[in-house]
Amino acid sequence: MLVVVTYDVSTVDAKPGARRLHRVAKVCESYGIRVQKSVFECQVGATEWVELRAKLLREIKLDEDSLRFYFIDQADRVRIEHHGVDKPLDLETDALIV
Repeated sequence: MLVVVTYDVSTVDAKPGARRLHRVAKVCESYGIRVQKSVFECQVGATEWVELRAKLLREIKLDEDSLRFYFIDQADRVRIEHHGVDKPLDLETDALIV
């Protein structure tokens, strides 16, 4: 399944916020590709989805941060439009080197 992950981590408390922000990004990078500063597209199976969600929920502070998941089904994938720089990778056919 294609899951779009978006997050907003509070950095009002600069050091702890920056650490959380970095950890959230690292988790997302291990499951998908960054398409915007705080937006990742993740092609995951059912088991990976459960792991990704659990890891991200452990990293954020629910009373300060925001985390959203958008599920894109196969039929809707062909309706995704992209404009501007950096042509997006196709998560199913383009190779990811980690």
